[in-house]
Amino acid sequence: MTILPVIPTSLDQPDAVATKRRPSMPPRHLADLDLAARQAAVKSLGEPAFRAKQISTHYFGRLVRDVDAMTDLPAASRARLTDDLLPTLLTPVRELACDDGATRKTLWRLHDGSLVESVLMGYPDRVTACVSSQAGCGMACPFCATGQQGLTRNLSIAEIVDQVVYLAGVAASGAVTGAPPRLSRVVFMGMGEPLANYPRVIEAVRRLTTPAPEGLGLSQRHITVSTVGLVPAIHRLTAEDLNVTLALSLHAPDDDLRDELVPVNQRWKVAEVLDAAFDYAARTGRRISIEYALIRDVNDQPWRADLLGKLLRGKLAHVNLIPLNPTPGSKWDASPKPVEREFVRRLREAGVSTTVRDTRGREIDGACGQLAAGELTEASAGGAAADAEVAQ
Repeated sequence: MTILPVIPTSLDQPDAVATKRRPSMPPRHLADLDLAARQAAVKSLGEPAFRAKQISTHYFGRLVRDVDAMTDLPAASRARLTDDLLPTLLTPVRELACDDGATRKTLWRLHDGSLVESVLMGYPDRVTACVSSQAGCGMACPFCATGQQGLTRNLSIAEIVDQVVYLAGVAASGAVTGAPPRLSRVVFMGMGEPLANYPRVIEAVRRLTTPAPEGLGLSQRHITVSTVGLVPAIHRLTAEDLNVTLALSLHAPDDDLRDELVPVNQRWKVAEVLDAAFDYAARTGRRISIEYALIRDVNDQPWRADLLGKLLRGKLAHVNLIPLNPTPGSKWDASPKPVEREFVRRLREAGVSTTVRDTRGREIDGACGQLAAGELTEASAGGAAADAEVAQ
């Protein structure tokens, strides 16, 4: 494990863990606005409209997040634009790397003291960013570190996009070993339930996929939006005319167990959730990714593999089995490899496309929410009450 430079959080600093703040949305940022709104904003500051394209080109086209590095802007303009359109949204608290530099995780402190995480993963043919859409999560899945923190608040459009722009800059610097120097994929699988922050997540997707300089210019087909199964929001996404991949965090094929593992199942049962997902696949032609965390002696029985195969046989779906990355002190553990292999065998025998997710970042608390949970624990142990209040 490599520990990268860390922004100190000493207790005498305004943004330190001891500063008591209540959750609140951040100030307006360039990435919250489309190009027309940016032009209106710069004109209201007494700047010519073309400044909007200039700063957009820097931010989205060149991945420059610091206005002082935008040297083609007059010095007087930079100060006005920083205050109004480029406020600091994310401050790194901890940055870690493992897998020989191919996996890099960042813990961010937001303007109100909330904590979120993002991960950059490099492969020989691609670089993927995993980003958060909420600080904490309200879905209360018992095996998930984020779910145990509870929900602090939704992230703004710009707080989501700024994670991606930062990580794209890291990729462009060549810091991700063994991977191309360009971010090509984004997965909304970090902290939070993306479809519970629906309007902002959809607008963030549009920023990420609109060509530069208005957006980052990624392919919609290279964006994955996950959900635990908020059926009305899945129907709403189906009508958006987007070509993103929908990932359904299923984790159990039967209602009895899924009611426990994914509490929202008490509102929308397995059959209803799958029907909504299959409707999305039919409308978009995009294969659904069924996310299934294998948990020892909980959801890894052969009969559950057979039931899952029966539910998915002949459908436009792919199962992504996830070896559980247990959180410290948790009763949940990963399934043994022989059990995992048998689960895979039964699904494939049923004709269901199945892979096992590459395990990344175990040395750096790779599961979403683990770094934030650790930071909150340290803050509480040190008597700093601010983050404890934010996490409640």
